[in-house]
Amino acid sequence: MTGSRIRGRAFRPGIAPGVAAAAFIALAISLGNWQARRAEEKLELGRRLDEGAKGPVLSVSSVRLDASAVERRRVSARGRFVARAVLLLDNKVLHGAAGYHVLTPLKLEGGEDVHVLVNRGWIAAGDRSRLPAVPTPEAVQTIEGIAVTPSRRFFELAPEAASGPLRQNLVPEREEKRLGLLLQPFVIEQTSDASDGLAREWRRPDTGVDRHHGYALQWYSFAALAAVLYVALSFKRAGFGSN
Repeated sequence: MTGSRIRGRAFRPGIAPGVAAAAFIALAISLGNWQARRAEEKLELGRRLDEGAKGPVLSVSSVRLDASAVERRRVSARGRFVARAVLLLDNKVLHGAAGYHVLTPLKLEGGEDVHVLVNRGWIAAGDRSRLPAVPTPEAVQTIEGIAVTPSRRFFELAPEAASGPLRQNLVPEREEKRLGLLLQPFVIEQTSDASDGLAREWRRPDTGVDRHHGYALQWYSFAALAAVLYVALSFKRAGFGSN
């Protein structure tokens, strides 16, 4: 069978190349579809984050809460800061300047001895040989902000020593043991005003929608390229390989 002819070439596809091309094209399309579904899931996650940030303010009581119930929700907490337990989270950059996030446990009002870590904002690092002094209010505070669960996406060769207030990574369960305080399993990124000189500019987390769209387009392109190459390479000179 000579097959189709174009400019002296006949379409003579081989069985083995055809099977290999079909398998690769099917795999590439499948991976592209998976990335497209992941993009839709991340879009839905983004919508939920936006809705939570605009929803009603939830009150954080002195009863331990499930972090998933308040994740990225607007919350309010009332109590007193524990000045002895101020933490400085290192390697935080704001407008190109290096600094720290200032976290302080807030002892919640109520019958239980429960605290919540409040990320009060950013302070410039300045002279690295000494840590910046951060004033801590002593009066009862009403804090409003967004509840977030600290990311676990970091690498440690060994748990960092807690010789002072400086931290490279934040793990609430670890701080419970270090500080001897019962903590809620989330942190409040403070949005309410305070005369403490700290900058409070919180970014919405990137859900990675554009990245998944890019990967999907890449896999679809691979599938299309494989199909074009298979067809092009299957056209052979007339009489090539014939008896």
